[in-house]
Amino acid sequence: MRASRLLSILMLLQLRGRLTAADLAAEFEVSERTIYRDIDALSAAGVPVYGDRGPGGGFELLGGYRTRLTGLSAGEAEAMAMIGLPGPAAELGIGAAASAARNKLLVALPGGGGALADRMAARFHLDAVDWYRGGEALPHLPAIARAVLDERPLSMRYESWQGVRDWTVEPLGLVLKAGIWYLAARGGGKIRIFRIANIDELTVGDTSFERLADFHLASWWQAEQARFETELFATTATVRASPEGCKRLAAQSPRGAEAVAGAGVPAIDGWREMTMRVEDSDHGARDMLALGAEVEVAAPKSFRRRIAALAEQIAARHR
Repeated sequence: MRASRLLSILMLLQLRGRLTAADLAAEFEVSERTIYRDIDALSAAGVPVYGDRGPGGGFELLGGYRTRLTGLSAGEAEAMAMIGLPGPAAELGIGAAASAARNKLLVALPGGGGALADRMAARFHLDAVDWYRGGEALPHLPAIARAVLDERPLSMRYESWQGVRDWTVEPLGLVLKAGIWYLAARGGGKIRIFRIANIDELTVGDTSFERLADFHLASWWQAEQARFETELFATTATVRASPEGCKRLAAQSPRGAEAVAGAGVPAIDGWREMTMRVEDSDHGARDMLALGAEVEVAAPKSFRRRIAALAEQIAARHR
């Protein structure tokens, strides 16, 4: 137990720099006196830990001291973040490197650590692709991933709902969302999202570009996702649903689940009224039609008329 804590203290000092005894005590749920003994033990083992007492003090490693994993190539080090995701790692073209890095780590584990890791892998599996959906053909993904890492511009022919267009972009990052890969890239004066499967042709440039210093992929993606959903689902609809309709609505989307959770009390017939953010378009109307006769849209009238028109077309087609 103590040996594990000593190693963890060493890793934290490498990752975070200076830490106080109080910080470390809170992290490992031990007393500050125990932390001081642990620091003494690290110093006795030859680890150059420097300590300052008093306000503003703390512990840090001297001279940029770091422990290093031996035997990892540059490609294997890049693949470390994908070790637990064999499917996405293979799609990115670094499956072999991730596997090799994982094996080297397992060999380095003491005792039965390797067997324990294999047991975990045999009992837990991550499948990022949604139900009833096969994986997309992604012939350009490995080259794009390499361009992201090497900061190389891309020239590509891209097909969207607006048509086919040629782009020259600076690739900033890749995102795997619900089994679908997206590229975040700067092009046409702004940062845009491109679906990898919609890239028909691709050429990686020979030059390099200067990456945006203040760009943080995870934060940008979260903000962009919120903006997109706000703009897409800008219409508020009044919806009535039967008990079965409430179940289907809640299962259909997070917006449906949110609407059902905030619905009023059931009427005598069991139906409940609620408000819901919807996409006021043919696509949104088709989403509502998928719920069958268990759901009725009361307002807005434009959305209600669109659903009725589509339903009449379906009925006429099946007569």
